[in-house]
Amino acid sequence: MKFYPAFLNLKGKRTVVLGGGRVAERKALTLLKSGASVKIVSPAVTSRLEQLADRGKIIIIKRAFKPGDLKGAFLVIAATSSLDANIRAAKEAGALINVADMPSEGNFIAPSIIKRGALTIAISTEGASPALSKAIRKELEKLYGAEFAAYLKFVESVRRTAIKKITDVNKREKFLRSLASEKIFTAIRCKGLRAVTKEITASLETVIK
Repeated sequence: MKFYPAFLNLKGKRTVVLGGGRVAERKALTLLKSGASVKIVSPAVTSRLEQLADRGKIIIIKRAFKPGDLKGAFLVIAATSSLDANIRAAKEAGALINVADMPSEGNFIAPSIIKRGALTIAISTEGASPALSKAIRKELEKLYGAEFAAYLKFVESVRRTAIKKITDVNKREKFLRSLASEKIFTAIRCKGLRAVTKEITASLETVIK
């Protein structure tokens, strides 16, 4: 099965997670971070999910999945311990649905993700080997540490200044490309973020002059 890679805007969207175990918890937390409205349907849930419900962050319906639970949902994740329930949910869903452990039963898969501020890196093997996706994710996590979140925020600010103050189009484009060069990435890892941002700021002032 071939998949089309996409990033979804789930802010305010109604989502349903079937299941209340660790997998369901992880899925629910990811949905919450994306701004989605989350409903859990499961006879039992983890203590973390209970806490989220107590704080009004999610809604929990403590019973097994039944027809009608997915009505109005924009996205569904079937992560119950019952293969039969997951397959029934996949057949009923008139929305995007991910079936944990049985990706072929759904119409989308959730990739392994690295999140560094506004930077998101997604890795997928199209369901061929989730373990390989996880291994690659761990390798990339070492290459792109927390400093890249701060660097991206810095670049966003510098880019605005460059667009506004560097009037020469060629010089501006050359400067902006330099912010995303392999040389810069290596410098961040070797010299540290502070040293790199200081050099870029000095370079920007030179180009503006």
